[in-house]
Amino acid sequence: MKLFKIATATLLMAFSGLSILCSCRQEEFTPQEGDLLFCVSDTSALSQAITAATQREGDIQYDHVALYAEVDGVPSVIEATARKGVRVTDWEHFITKTPKVNGKPGVDVMRIKEDIDIQAAIDRALSFKGQAYDWAFLPSNGKMYCSELIYESFRREDGTPLFSLNPMSFRDKDGNIPTFWVEIFKKLGTEVPDGQPGTNPNTMATEPVLSLVHRYFD
Repeated sequence: MKLFKIATATLLMAFSGLSILCSCRQEEFTPQEGDLLFCVSDTSALSQAITAATQREGDIQYDHVALYAEVDGVPSVIEATARKGVRVTDWEHFITKTPKVNGKPGVDVMRIKEDIDIQAAIDRALSFKGQAYDWAFLPSNGKMYCSELIYESFRREDGTPLFSLNPMSFRDKDGNIPTFWVEIFKKLGTEVPDGQPGTNPNTMATEPVLSLVHRYFD
């Protein structure tokens, strides 16, 4: 009986260790070069305005998308942010500071299914480093918003974009343009480009060229 108890305790400890190991491996998942990082919405005014205009009923809402890459041998993220424009962010800083879901990073990792030159996409993304954030959400103006950076970076061998352009919406579910957008474009001295071709993280996440490979907040 004593031998049976010892064997049982040893077996339970082994299963416990295996469970902890699996949990650690889940937390230690690292994206591959060229993976896209879709971040869940946070509570900022910009985030709320983006998700109000692009949300899909019943789906997880994203307000940001970025590109994983090793830059100069360092695990990094290439992204366009409202505060600093196109920049390279340390991976650990990015995954630590991203909005949380149940205490875990609110990030979905999606991978390109099509056979394209990933390094060329990374190089194109890096070529935009230093450009300011594109508050006007217009193409080819020397500025970038987050999904525009991804759209411009990923191209097929013949030069055509991997992702699609769609009519942009700045309206909430009631069909109204929130005050946030009205004030932004008033300051810019331009009309809200509602209906003009563009991109957003929510729509980009549904593109058939992408597959979900990891969810940090599961």
